[in-house]
Amino acid sequence: MDIIEILASALRGAFAPEAAVYALAAIGLNVHFGYTGLLNFGQVGFMLVGAYGLAISVSTFGWSMWVGVLVGLLCAAVLALLLGIPTLRLRGDYLAIVTIAAAEIMRLVYRAEFANDVTGSVYGLQQFANPFFELNPIPSGSYGVGRFSYSDRDLWVMILGWSLVAVTALMVYLLVHSPWGRVLKGIREDEDAVRALGKNVFGYKIQSLLLGGVIGGLAGVMFAIGFQSVQPDTFNPEITFFLWTVLLMGGAGRVLGPIVGAWIFWFLLVLMDTSLRQALSAGYISDNILSSSDIGPLRFAVVGLLLMLIMIYRPQGVLGSRREMLLRDR
Repeated sequence: MDIIEILASALRGAFAPEAAVYALAAIGLNVHFGYTGLLNFGQVGFMLVGAYGLAISVSTFGWSMWVGVLVGLLCAAVLALLLGIPTLRLRGDYLAIVTIAAAEIMRLVYRAEFANDVTGSVYGLQQFANPFFELNPIPSGSYGVGRFSYSDRDLWVMILGWSLVAVTALMVYLLVHSPWGRVLKGIREDEDAVRALGKNVFGYKIQSLLLGGVIGGLAGVMFAIGFQSVQPDTFNPEITFFLWTVLLMGGAGRVLGPIVGAWIFWFLLVLMDTSLRQALSAGYISDNILSSSDIGPLRFAVVGLLLMLIMIYRPQGVLGSRREMLLRDR
């Protein structure tokens, strides 16, 4: 087994465009759960409408890609309002039920045959982000040090992705350290006390859901641009729980928590994948015990086991504090 190649692949995975998308979506989830205590189990739904808002605008209606980006963010904002207005006056678990159901319903609608002319049905839509790649100033080639290198295309997507992550994280930092952010934290700890102080708890919850949803929509837009392709089955419910894993690994209620969590998640995921494939090809693991098709599910099982250990021994995550996880039972 080539240990250097395994570590290089894991490091490339930790900073790849996919990791930036997960970090961005988890930042939105952190606004919901980490700062406001909202249980959103459908963050992937915001990603879906953001990605398809861009793709449909360009591929189906022939609009500019930049207009499509705005449409994707607007779709995420509308979804937040549609989900939040009827549920946020109730207990937190109602929002969890509604969001996970809405995300799955939308996925099934987008892949339905009757929507083929608009969404492309199960085949999705492709090649709608050419204007972004035409702006790529990086000459063709590979960039990096040794085996830790990226193509010019991936590097261009990474620059956009991690720049968006940095700007969004800074924005969230400024907001949560403002009076508005302190109200959100108060709602997380005891919304009755906040209500007794004359604050409109429902209004603040809507604002939080809207902000986190739009950030999730931005992650979907980033995903669509980076891969130049969207398909409904890419946005399945398990993505939301991967985002929860990212958030809890890094630390909920911490600005850098989702970013560090995304790095750890993708490092471990690629590390397990590369290690198992090399062990299988080298004969260290018998084909009778493990086949190449089993590696994908197994790597997620190992990451899930790691998450269980983190929740047992350090539930606040790498950067979080135990106090941040103590949410009042609504």
